[in-house]
Amino acid sequence: MRRGLSLLALVVLLVGHFPGCKSPPAKEIRIGLITPLSGDVKTFGESVKNAFEVAVEEANAKGGVAGMKIATFLVDDRNDPTEASNAANLLINQHGVKAIVGSVTSKTTIPVSDLAQSLRIPTITGTATNPKVTVADGKRKDYMFRACYTDSFQGTVMAKFARGTLNATAAAVLYDASNDYSKGIAEVFRDAFVRMGGRVTAYESYGKDDVDFSALLTKVKAAKPDVLFLPDYYNKVGLIAKQAKETGFQGALIGPDGWDSPELVKVAGDAIEGGYFSNHYSPEDTRPEVGNWVKKYKEKFQQTPDALGTLAYDATNMLLEAIRKANSADPGKIRDALASLSGFEGVTGKFTMDEHGDPIKSAVIIQIKDGKQKFLQVVNP
Repeated sequence: MRRGLSLLALVVLLVGHFPGCKSPPAKEIRIGLITPLSGDVKTFGESVKNAFEVAVEEANAKGGVAGMKIATFLVDDRNDPTEASNAANLLINQHGVKAIVGSVTSKTTIPVSDLAQSLRIPTITGTATNPKVTVADGKRKDYMFRACYTDSFQGTVMAKFARGTLNATAAAVLYDASNDYSKGIAEVFRDAFVRMGGRVTAYESYGKDDVDFSALLTKVKAAKPDVLFLPDYYNKVGLIAKQAKETGFQGALIGPDGWDSPELVKVAGDAIEGGYFSNHYSPEDTRPEVGNWVKKYKEKFQQTPDALGTLAYDATNMLLEAIRKANSADPGKIRDALASLSGFEGVTGKFTMDEHGDPIKSAVIIQIKDGKQKFLQVVNP
């Protein structure tokens, strides 16, 4: 009960509306944001919230979209699937939002996408990469979109990088069996690495609450892989990296976009030095869209924007562009405009939606060097 009251107070504070008022004025469009502001990946949620607010502030400063001011409603899902589903229900049925940005991780976005689909509310995630976000049992969720590439793409990218750039012939994989994101990328990497002529010498899993990985890492070390693929978020990866170093593991540590947080180096220390991961953008990119974004984000928040925040900025702007194109607050018309989006210039690249609501775009490889993220190379689809 206490959390529910706090949530309602937060919504009122953010948008200046009484939460029971479902019908907005004619010249206003309501948009919701679902993001984890507490829980195990709260730094992701903070980045997403910051970027979302920048995009909305910029649009409202120019008079809004399609003649309508944008009113925003934010809900903290705590990176919990049930909380995320409840958040979507609250936004749609109590606050009358016409579109949603969110959530952040795949395990929370999948239930959000299911509810948004059933209630026909267009929803776009900047960051949830699991294929089940937009397609379930072979059927397209046609009200769901994303600004990020999928796990299928980045899992293959990292297998290609390990085989081609690192010349790895043997790989080990350590993943969270309870996490759709971690499990999905692990499977893609394993299959792609073998398809490319490599061998997977260890394929081990752990639970979401595990903190001692020494037994698993002893197995991994004995399998003598050239690389250890860790498809998980920065907090778990940091712990595993430290323990891998303690076991004397000498191979390269590689992973996906879940590594992207300043907290990774804080948790792992020098154990993560020399690691590589796939990402959606690099602040070192010389394109003017990137430079302008990094400059204004640093001026407002005194830090460099990470990939998740940057993707949220792109996702929000894609949604706002769809509302402009639709020239309407009607969810069905907004959905149609999102589906037809082509050639949209975002910070993380140029976007064209495919038939599944997924963008066709590039990835980048980042190396951790001297405790900092360094741009290494671009990988095209």
